[in-house]
Amino acid sequence: MKISGKNVVFIVDDDPDDRQLILDAFLETNPTIDCVFIENGNQLMKMLDATEPENFPSVIILDLNMPGMMGLHVLREIRSNKHYSHIPTIILTTSTFAQDESSSYKLGASCFLHKPQSFKELQEISASICRLWLKQNFTRAADETGTKSKASG
Repeated sequence: MKISGKNVVFIVDDDPDDRQLILDAFLETNPTIDCVFIENGNQLMKMLDATEPENFPSVIILDLNMPGMMGLHVLREIRSNKHYSHIPTIILTTSTFAQDESSSYKLGASCFLHKPQSFKELQEISASICRLWLKQNFTRAADETGTKSKASG
């Protein structure tokens, strides 16, 4: 797959409904974002290994509870590889275990978030991710539409 890494979000989640909701929330926040759906950790690692550095995603949204390679193992693999250890990796999970949060941060997660109960909350999370990790692109998208969104200030 040939895709420019600028303004690209990899959504790694085994639940197709969750992937779609996350995509919808990002597109509501910033329609210029390209999201790539990845069903599990093994697929993510294969994709990262096959991607040229200039085409790495801007951010990875990673679920913890997936079949095959679990999210914490994926995070460990990402952070231990010098080629893509710099990619911001955000844990977005249903897990409520304090140990999962603690382990995620110890392994180098950029952020640990619980999957929200409402779409509005998911939009707010998406807006924050855009503001914090896609700031340059997010600001430009808001400027091009001639509107100022809540997320951009």
